[in-house]
Amino acid sequence: MSSRPLPSTGRAVVRPAAAAGSVVPEEAITPLIHGIAVLRRLTEADGAASPSGLERATGLARSTVDRITAALARGGYVRLDGRDAVLAPRLMELGNAYLAALRLPRVLDPLADALADDLDESVSLAVRDRDGVRFIHQATRRRAMSLSFRVGDLLPAERTAPGALFASEWTEEEWARWRERRTADPEDRGFPAVPARSRPYETGSDDSVFPAAQRPTVGDDFEQRAAEAGRVGWALDDQLIEPGLVALSMPVREAGRIACVVNVVSHTSRHDAASLRDALLPRLRTAVAAMERALEAPDVLDVRAAPGPGPTSGPTENPAGPAGPEPSMEPGWEFVESPVRGLTVITAFGEGRGELGLAAVARATGISRASAHRALVTLEHLGYVTAHDGVFRLTPRVLGLGFPPLSRASLSEIAAPYLTELSQLLQDSVSFAVPAGDEIQYTGHVSARGVMSVHVAVGTRLPAYATAVGRAILADLPEARATEALAGGTAGADSRADVIAPERFRAELDRVRTDGYALVEGELAQGLRCIAVPVRDRDGRTVAAVNVAMHTGRRTTEACVDDVLPELRATAARIEADLHIAGRFSRVRRT
Repeated sequence: MSSRPLPSTGRAVVRPAAAAGSVVPEEAITPLIHGIAVLRRLTEADGAASPSGLERATGLARSTVDRITAALARGGYVRLDGRDAVLAPRLMELGNAYLAALRLPRVLDPLADALADDLDESVSLAVRDRDGVRFIHQATRRRAMSLSFRVGDLLPAERTAPGALFASEWTEEEWARWRERRTADPEDRGFPAVPARSRPYETGSDDSVFPAAQRPTVGDDFEQRAAEAGRVGWALDDQLIEPGLVALSMPVREAGRIACVVNVVSHTSRHDAASLRDALLPRLRTAVAAMERALEAPDVLDVRAAPGPGPTSGPTENPAGPAGPEPSMEPGWEFVESPVRGLTVITAFGEGRGELGLAAVARATGISRASAHRALVTLEHLGYVTAHDGVFRLTPRVLGLGFPPLSRASLSEIAAPYLTELSQLLQDSVSFAVPAGDEIQYTGHVSARGVMSVHVAVGTRLPAYATAVGRAILADLPEARATEALAGGTAGADSRADVIAPERFRAELDRVRTDGYALVEGELAQGLRCIAVPVRDRDGRTVAAVNVAMHTGRRTTEACVDDVLPELRATAARIEADLHIAGRFSRVRRT
């Protein structure tokens, strides 16, 4: 991620997400308010910004920005890359807590993916966020012209098909709030995920009705569209977001109310709005009926172990519920009052913990009831939790804290900072590779600083059988598949030196599987020694490997195992921890 300029907001302190003109409660935690302001601005900047950019965007003093970013880095929610603050994958724990508590993704995501495969169009699931629409799942078809919204992105209701369906259930008070927002933000500048509404609404269908200078503004007919959507039970988006994008939506109901909306998105090169409706509406109805039946079925909790704590300890997800205190943060008044302590309250929620009382939040986070109360009051003021009869629930707004940019991070991007740290620690070259058929492809590399170092260009492919990273990956495959990789990799070999006997290769993979690491010497180049360990996803499958390479004269084999291997394993564990968090509700790209 690279930083980009943020708009200036003057010097007034930003109170993110709170209702306009609302009074900050006396119990509110000011550092938490500031921390959320910084995270929101980093999210709007696509994940990275300079301190001066954050100072301008939040209206906070530079000293406050520095203290807040340092606290967030200490908690593992951001990292400091030179002068920039960069969102870290651990921040996705907050959005994961909301999605797990919501239950809808666990039940409906597989059905949405199947619908996307059936229709060969992009399919998303959306929930209502006040007078906006926020995505909780995306199954995207990769084409030259394809959907680019991310999980967590917020869109104005009037510019989407799901928005019309949600609005069909609005009260008059909610309609009044929508009109107030439209007046205060006539160009949709508060919705960074969509183009600004700064020009007349243009679609081909309007040309015969409105002269160019008299076309209606986007959303002017929203109340009529919402009423029609409520009457017919579906809604169309005919290029409301931007030219070329059309969508068809239907609500998924639970207990008679709209739980979420299924949205099928296409491009005008494939469908116009009318043909999208005519071609897909019957199949969409069938899919929605299956989703509603799935929501009615007896619930079965996902009891897979949640990822452990990241670089700094903090509350972890506990699928069995808040049974006792989790490891607490470092003591001290200043740290207790930091934004990190308040943000950990969000992670008290999760699978089977959609609603929690104050005592349960305190137990799950290991903090006092008084501290938990202050954090919940602050989060309620900012719109991240709601409270009713002493019970608290997370709102979709939690997804706005870093989830959109982080949900698009690739495996190599997750690994990159850890590769750099390992290379600096060992003063050796470090590489990262993923499987590519019978080969491995290097997707990350950091060269050691020295007169002689190992360099591999990112994108390079090599036979998997002949590399340490390849053997670390192949050891996780069934024996037959690993032997096929050997045969495929040696098919073009033109000398006995290029060939390894299948029996010896299988024995080597058995050793790698038992010892948990691969060590290769002199097979790719004379004098080159490499040691690698696997990187596994949430399901325990090896999806990559990390490797340290050096000249044989630099360290003995024993020194590699004694000195390098522990650091290599620690690095792989840190990459896996981030991968497990990032991959819980999002697909992590390999490259």
